[in-house]
Amino acid sequence: MRLGGSVMKPYSSPKEWLRHVKELGYSCVIFPVESTAPASVIREYADVCRDNDLLIGEVGAWRNTMSTDDGERSAAIDYCKRQLELAEEVGANCCVNISGSIGTLWDGYHPALDTREIYDRVIETTQHIIDSVKPTRTAFTLEPMPWMIPESPEQYLQMIRDVDRPCFKVHLDYCNMINSLDRYRHSSEFIRHCFELLGEHIVSIHAKDARLEDGFLPICIGEAMPGEGSLDLPLVTRLAHDLGEDIPVFVEHLPDHDSYLRAAQ
Repeated sequence: MRLGGSVMKPYSSPKEWLRHVKELGYSCVIFPVESTAPASVIREYADVCRDNDLLIGEVGAWRNTMSTDDGERSAAIDYCKRQLELAEEVGANCCVNISGSIGTLWDGYHPALDTREIYDRVIETTQHIIDSVKPTRTAFTLEPMPWMIPESPEQYLQMIRDVDRPCFKVHLDYCNMINSLDRYRHSSEFIRHCFELLGEHIVSIHAKDARLEDGFLPICIGEAMPGEGSLDLPLVTRLAHDLGEDIPVFVEHLPDHDSYLRAAQ
């Protein structure tokens, strides 16, 4: 496995970005520029990654392809296509998005997200994005979320069957799927289950911690700094290591450079 995460310090050149990456001790990275960047800039960052043995683990495509606004949805789908093309160009393990929401928040809960209609729309949209790009050396993935497709390893596996495209793979965020007291209580067993069920399809992993917050009724399970929650992170790294040398494991959702430095350590 390779460890990576975000770079929070500002940078204005590949050389400056690389200095921050080395300080953090990363051996894999989130590609730091978007598809809208000039071709020369994309090439410079890709060259720095290649020359310094930095695996490009993911290219983000964080847009709401389920939006009820036709213009927003169309723009989001087009952006995903461009980001997937970028991932293909630079040889990233994957391009990652979430399935999206029809609610007020693009990543928020809506009761209709559990319907067959939305499931079918996610499958069709995913197929459309992949078929428009036809990638051969990267994958398109959907990060699991607590309240949207896919919210369980079983559902992710079913999506792989229904999308039916070789380059649709798994971006595993086991923490986002710990959305019940039962999964929290038995988190180690749940994490093992995720790896056992999805292992051959996994191309990137988010390694996060979580804790049950006191004083919130009926229940509140929140993300925590790695090592400050109750999840078995040594188990996560062992299972990731067993998948191969070039499986990226990312820390995320931290406020600043020092937090990422501590999390990576």
